[in-house]
Amino acid sequence: MAIQITLTDNAVKKIESVAKEQGLDEYGLRMCVIGGGCSGMQYRLDLEDKPKGKDRVLESNGVKIFVDLKSLLFLAGVEIDYIEDLMQSGFKITNPNAKSTCGCGQSFH
Repeated sequence: MAIQITLTDNAVKKIESVAKEQGLDEYGLRMCVIGGGCSGMQYRLDLEDKPKGKDRVLESNGVKIFVDLKSLLFLAGVEIDYIEDLMQSGFKITNPNAKSTCGCGQSFH
């Protein structure tokens, strides 16, 4: 069974922009789940030059995504978008595995 994480066009544009600002030619999006936040678990996104140890390397819209095996259990089917409007700006993560999310959208249960 193939695990998929989807990046929207807006998310890809923002990731590419941040990578360019940081002077990164080769990079991947590190996505992981860590304990904390309002609902018990929260997402963490970073840019890294290569995967670590037993990471699973996925790809969406030309962007490599590095995910550790533990986080992969929580992230199957996730969609990452980037929203910028009058009220907010930032990455919006839609997770079909989450039973509940907090109001800010950065943590889940």
